Amino acid sequence: MEQNNHTERIDHRSYERQGIDQIPTIHLGVAASAMEKRGICTERGNINREIEVNNQRLSQLKARIVKLQKWLDTEAKAELDMQKPNPSPSENLISILSDMLNTDEGKSQRRKITDLKSVSDAFVFLQANGITTLPELSGKVTTMRGEFNTVREKLKPIERRLKTLDEHVSQADSYKKHRAIHRQYKAMKPKQQAAFYDKYASEIILYESAEKYLKAQLNGRDKIPLSAWKSEREKLTA
Repeated sequence: MEQNNHTERIDHRSYERQGIDQIPTIHLGVAASAMEKRGICTERGNINREIEVNNQRLSQLKARIVKLQKWLDTEAKAELDMQKPNPSPSENLISILSDMLNTDEGKSQRRKITDLKSVSDAFVFLQANGITTLPELSGKVTTMRGEFNTVREKLKPIERRLKTLDEHVSQADSYKKHRAIHRQYKAMKPKQQAAFYDKYASEIILYESAEKYLKAQLNGRDKIPLSAWKSEREKLTA
């Protein structure tokens, strides 16, 4: 990538190990990828699209919390620099929001309307949470950051389980898809098998690989719990 002047980079580490607050998408597989390229929506493609929407929401939420915290730090510093002996804490936020509306110089009508909506939303939020001062708002932001991190921690084991379930389902699908060809291959006489194998090598290899994988997961059980895996994956994704 670097040698060919591309900005993208490849990292084998998981998002968790890289410290990235992002839910990983699931593996599409050959069939689903081909269908998606032709414009056909698949179950896995829909899951990935939903994950991408949730990642955008997580990113926006984190950015808003960080931006609000920076603003609070700036306001707190400005208040200290002014060295007010006894500032009226109950008027802090109201006066700041009022100043946003009263500073109209050079603002377009659209910007004035945007500011009015932002201030209105802020008043509603402050009133709903009983917040009137900068310290109270700072405390609320700290709580929000903690809630965000709590949700993020809850997501980590879910992400790991989803990755495992995706592999289970992928291997089970491959097992079922190529089972008939493999049975046909095994039923042949040795002299016929060589030519058949040359023609269907990829299907046979995929089946045998899936069979080996599933045996390790089933621990002696005969039935593949594909419906249970898909149901669990659907609940965790939700």
